[in-house]
Amino acid sequence: MTERPTPGDLLRVDGRASVQFAGGRALTLRVVSTSDRHAYDGWIWLTGYVIDRRGNATAKRELYVRLAGLRPATSATARPRPARPVARSAAN
Repeated sequence: MTERPTPGDLLRVDGRASVQFAGGRALTLRVVSTSDRHAYDGWIWLTGYVIDRRGNATAKRELYVRLAGLRPATSATARPRPARPVARSAAN
């Protein structure tokens, strides 16, 4: 991703974005805001919520990452919360 993320974007942040997220430390982030703070060329400050495998927000984080290393999250990395089954009444 070379364009600046916008609030609401769901991103996969892994070792391509920063070495601190390599391997098992990768995460899925729902972007809340981007910062205009000074950053090196090609890098950006993002604020967002870490999304777990069930689609729940688990922690708010501020990250410093490479734009070129960000990827849109796929359904395999961030599944929406499954719908609850509807209880059916026994009708005669």
